[in-house]
Amino acid sequence: MEKKGKKKVLKDMADAVNEDDDSCWWFVHKGIESSFLCIAVFGLLVRATVSLHPYSGAGNPPKFGDYEAQRHWMEITINLPVKEWYRNSTNNDLKYWGLDYPPLTAYQSYIHGIFLRYFEPDSVALFTSRGYESYLGKQLMRWTVLSSDALIFFPAVLYFVLVYYRNHSSRRKSDVAWHIAMILINPCLILVDHGHFQYNCISLGLTVGAIAAVLSHKDLVASVLFCLSLNHKQMSAYFAPAFFSHLLGKCLKHKNPVLEVSKLGLVVLGTFTIIWWPYLNSRDTVMEVLFRLAPFERGIYEDYVANFWCTTSILIKWKRLFTTQSLKFVSLLATVLTFLPSMVQQIMAPSRKGFLYALVNSSFSFYLFSFQVHEKSILLPLLPASLLATELRGPFELLMHYALFSMFPLLCRDKLIVPYVALYALFFLLYFTPSGRKDAKIHNSTTLTCLSILLTFLYLCSLLLHILYLIIHPPKKYPFLFEAMIMLLCFSHFILFVSYTNAQQWMLSRPYTLKDKEKKLN
Repeated sequence: MEKKGKKKVLKDMADAVNEDDDSCWWFVHKGIESSFLCIAVFGLLVRATVSLHPYSGAGNPPKFGDYEAQRHWMEITINLPVKEWYRNSTNNDLKYWGLDYPPLTAYQSYIHGIFLRYFEPDSVALFTSRGYESYLGKQLMRWTVLSSDALIFFPAVLYFVLVYYRNHSSRRKSDVAWHIAMILINPCLILVDHGHFQYNCISLGLTVGAIAAVLSHKDLVASVLFCLSLNHKQMSAYFAPAFFSHLLGKCLKHKNPVLEVSKLGLVVLGTFTIIWWPYLNSRDTVMEVLFRLAPFERGIYEDYVANFWCTTSILIKWKRLFTTQSLKFVSLLATVLTFLPSMVQQIMAPSRKGFLYALVNSSFSFYLFSFQVHEKSILLPLLPASLLATELRGPFELLMHYALFSMFPLLCRDKLIVPYVALYALFFLLYFTPSGRKDAKIHNSTTLTCLSILLTFLYLCSLLLHILYLIIHPPKKYPFLFEAMIMLLCFSHFILFVSYTNAQQWMLSRPYTLKDKEKKLN
């Protein structure tokens, strides 16, 4: 029995290697590498063009915006000892953009800070660099984001495409190129990272890498990559229920599930230990970091975000009627109840396509119902949705429209209207290329007509709200009237979308087994 088990393991490993070789052969044979390279170069040019526009808080003292926050973290990390990065002191005033992301973000800031200091030391000088906005400094900051995209997000997408189309029924070059464009030319991600100014491409890139590793049966590698993503931005926890349930479901299919779970647990524990090592010398040091990662004092939401709490606050004043402690509990309960069906499905019948749907459903559960959600958090559910773009062609079109629209007030404040309109047009121009026109056939002409009328009406409502927001001042009694209307419209669509994807996930009943070499990605 032992020899037989060893032979089986060796056979599975050999099959995995052969599949990887087949993927690379198909990638080159079909000429997909040239398509990916062209789209990637075009994507970088688009990002570089957007970076020429203003950023969050440009020329707006005293705290400026997210650009200054990222620059300030570089200033802190290269000038202070690692144990003082999250500690309030005379050298590190946490009220002025204190670090509020996990240690991997701090290490990234340290590396980028060294880069800036080499070319322009004044841009990261302690104290004196606050609000530093020289031309060279801004260019260097923009290049750190661009390089992060090129070095992390783009290779991760390439890895995903190789894995996704390895045994996929559709392997036409035009279809693959269209899918790559849907992922890389994501207007929301480009506008937030290269316009507003953030580094979401790093955590999302690590997540894509983890997803691809899961799909290629490299669960230990996936665990490491997802832990890295979690330790770069805590919002990656939006995906945690999907990863946990899928990997647990796979472990339960093994002959020795306890051993498989133990291996994953040790990898996760080891990865976290390495990343958090500088802070593990005392409980107080760990708590200093954890306290910065959970800013409950900010309230259940900030600004106007298209989730349940913000949208319903028009009628129910949550912040006035309930304590922060009560809202934390209720939001946690609502979030868990929303992603629980998706988790149960993956534990019972884990599948690769089901895993992708679970990522959408899990991340949307957090976006819609969790505590302290930002407008930019829509990037998280949008990522797995873009990975499923070929499965969700019609719904994905509307999702991208409303995801982009939900960030419109934020991007207006950042003076990014021109790139907003340009990227909106570019994305949908790419979406409606011949390769993208493959929605499910509807033979009933009445149904088709009704859908066309409904879509036209929804787009006209969005267009009207764009115009109203830009040219008409709201009543003094309701200064945020148009923001509330935008959030209501977007939230309504998000609820419908996640209901649809939950239904789609539960329709997948074929379970994953080690012997199952699926010809389709399900």
